[in-house]
Amino acid sequence: MKYKVKRKQQVSKGCFICGTENHESLKTKFYELENNELMSISTPTPTHQSYPDRMHGGIISAILDEVIGRSIMILEPDAWGVTVELNIKYKKPVPLSKQVKATARITRNTRLIFEGTGEILLEDGTVAATAYAKYVKMPIEKLIQDTGGDMSLMIDDETPSPEEVEY
Repeated sequence: MKYKVKRKQQVSKGCFICGTENHESLKTKFYELENNELMSISTPTPTHQSYPDRMHGGIISAILDEVIGRSIMILEPDAWGVTVELNIKYKKPVPLSKQVKATARITRNTRLIFEGTGEILLEDGTVAATAYAKYVKMPIEKLIQDTGGDMSLMIDDETPSPEEVEY
């Protein structure tokens, strides 16, 4: 199914998942969709390997943690998720050097905590891993203040956003 992209989320310079200046990063992009889900698109390299030609399970977990944790920004643009609990179910191996999509949505949202689910999708749409996670909300301003007030923590990525994505 195709979904229109409402907004592209900012990324950071140093993050392992989305960092634009981290040479080991997956360089993941995040897109808020019209159905209020968040989609990420990554291309793993041999740096992200476990067994030959397979993405490491910890990196799969990190992608799911990031995409679910960021999904709160669709509803609350100034919030950030700090992980409390993360449960992963691995179903299929994720190959390297091929585009990997992850989708996530909020399933419960209170004043201080939110919960969500997500999945890793292979190029053919097959679900490779699923996740459930719980987060404490943190204002992005507090996160920036706690890291020394460095506003370069979150930057606008200049890569054009697609008008729609499919999964």
